Amino acid sequence: MALVSYARQLADLAAADPDRPAVTDPTRTVTRRDLDLLATRTAHAFAELGVRADDLVTITLANSVEFVAATIACWKLGAVPQPVSFLAPVREVEAIVELADSRIVVGAEPGSHGTRPCLPRGWAPPAGASTEPLPDAVSRPWKAMTSGGSTGRPKLILAGDPAEIDPDANPALLIRRDGALMMPGPLYHNGPFVWSTTGLLAGSHLVLGGRFDAETTLQLIERHRCDTMYIVPTMMHRIWRLPTEVRERYDVSSLLVVWHLAAPCPPWLKHAWIDWLGADKIFELYAGTEAQTATIITGAEWLEHRGSVGRPAPGTMKIVGADGAELPADQVGEIFMRNADPAKRTYRYIGAEARTLGDPGEGWESLGDMGRIDADGYLFLSDRSADMILVGGSNVYPAEVESALEEHPAVGSAVVIGLADDDLGKRPHALVHATADVTDDDLRAHLAERLVRYKIPRSFERVAEPLRDDAGKVRRSALASERASADE
Repeated sequence: MALVSYARQLADLAAADPDRPAVTDPTRTVTRRDLDLLATRTAHAFAELGVRADDLVTITLANSVEFVAATIACWKLGAVPQPVSFLAPVREVEAIVELADSRIVVGAEPGSHGTRPCLPRGWAPPAGASTEPLPDAVSRPWKAMTSGGSTGRPKLILAGDPAEIDPDANPALLIRRDGALMMPGPLYHNGPFVWSTTGLLAGSHLVLGGRFDAETTLQLIERHRCDTMYIVPTMMHRIWRLPTEVRERYDVSSLLVVWHLAAPCPPWLKHAWIDWLGADKIFELYAGTEAQTATIITGAEWLEHRGSVGRPAPGTMKIVGADGAELPADQVGEIFMRNADPAKRTYRYIGAEARTLGDPGEGWESLGDMGRIDADGYLFLSDRSADMILVGGSNVYPAEVESALEEHPAVGSAVVIGLADDDLGKRPHALVHATADVTDDDLRAHLAERLVRYKIPRSFERVAEPLRDDAGKVRRSALASERASADE
């Protein structure tokens, strides 16, 4: 197995088929040759600002050709791309940049991070920047993602692997060589970043959506004949809620693989997509950025194990109770996972410590998720332990209530949080982004057909905008904190 650097693989692809489309963003399409030249010029400009091998480079840009070029420029220098949301509050970005000790910040106004060099949004390498190939380099690690900003304590998760690939191996994630990958998710999140990188390295045409729009996504799939798509349940819900005549207007028959992940998918919604596209095209993955192990389940397998996210492979998982003991089948507890080779580190934190169980050498770690494993070894997710609401001694998992709410045709999205209650300790409170008129009594009646009484929110609040971002993420703790402060 002869490994080559990411930079070399992308340059070789450009040399082999220079005029093939490489990246399409909301404003333009660039070929492999044009992308490689732009990334090379960007790398030379970064180098003039002091970027060297092993440096972290913070990239705070929207999905764009420029984002991709900046990432490849890092790999050409042996530096580490460190994406951050371009919508993140200034203080959060400041904390991440300080934690990363970034050599430069791409997408920030000069002077916004002290004396640290910053390149503003809209920046392009000087017209006279060199296009001379750089010495081959391997970034170690190949990425550094962020997490935990919603708690006020951001952390970096550095990948355990270098930026190297076996060019003769089959691409990961069922991605087709020289295919077309539809990526509506923001590249500053780990899933979209991993899928997009895998697609680029396989020679796929990377089709980037801007701010997510359900109909535009279908248009892009049809226009570029995309064979693979990464999506999150929030996007699945918005596409499914399109009028049937709109959804069926577009030819999406080119899709061979649809990956969904990043959040629990309501069973009713997954079933709808299976009925629409076919069970053989739907794949679900559950894992963390830390990549200790993962589960994958096909659509056909899911129909036999409705609600599951699959069985772990190649590592292992177990369910643990509050006392640290492993629980029997079908009991809900905290999910602990272990890599197939506990001695191999799949990641490294900066700014956090892993949550471990037993002797750290055993390799058992938790991401804070709750779930159960049935007698056949299939994992079923409940929610994150930090999000669970204890209502009068009973556990309420917000994801379950949100799934039931979003089955209502007038609900675009919903988030359930726990608010202080003198009687119950906590009471479920639902924030609802409605797409049509619906009363609280209508929602209660809808939920009464799906949930036991104690899980039904005691109060409802209407919001004007969708509650989750384009990655399907929500700042639940911040929403709860804001409402708790208002009640004081």
